[in-house]
Amino acid sequence: MSAMTRKGYLDRLLTAYTRVAVLSDKNGCTVYRLRHNTKGQDLVLRSFSQPIAAYEILRDVACDALPLIYDTVTLDDGQIVLEEFIDGVTVAEIMETGKYRYRGAKAVLTAVCEALTVLHQRGLVHRDVKPENVMIDKSGRVVLIDFNASRQVSDAAKDTLIMGTVGYASPEQLGITQSDARTDIYAAGILLNTMLTGKHPSEQLAGGRAGRIVKKCTQLTPIDRYQTAALLAAAL
Repeated sequence: MSAMTRKGYLDRLLTAYTRVAVLSDKNGCTVYRLRHNTKGQDLVLRSFSQPIAAYEILRDVACDALPLIYDTVTLDDGQIVLEEFIDGVTVAEIMETGKYRYRGAKAVLTAVCEALTVLHQRGLVHRDVKPENVMIDKSGRVVLIDFNASRQVSDAAKDTLIMGTVGYASPEQLGITQSDARTDIYAAGILLNTMLTGKHPSEQLAGGRAGRIVKKCTQLTPIDRYQTAALLAAAL
């Protein structure tokens, strides 16, 4: 693929596909929904100005709680990712009409923990777990999407970039220490609380068992949180 740009790759792909929509265009990443001209199958194409290692690492990984990454292509001016299209809505969109009950929130977070376990086993931290990045398809399948903010765990003393979404980002994402799997545990706790109360736990903590889980997830010191996504799932 030498001497080919992202635009050139997309133009070539559009001989077999039709561009249905631009799903997002920000922070050096444009996301398209494409449809095959004869098969009618949709896919997501992500165009990055800088390669994201997570997509290469997750290519062909089969996990029901993650979108299937069909292919990744490194080009002269960035990276193209071809990804499964999830026909559904985000948790954020669902919450526009109301809050979750515990049973529903538990089902969502259990699937998110399944996805995080796969990421963490491969040395990846998602770093942007939030309602906008969790999708529910028409069959009820829960899928964690968008690895744009992800990073590989390293031995560096602290994160070099502030990533994630305000309110969901853990203290270590602010450049204090190095983010790791427990960074995603922090955000998962915020997600659980938001689904149940519609608010950040600093404004309103969920009651009962859920509140205790949220408190443990969101401890300022990573060692005081659940140490793995599997342990968080078991606590639910």
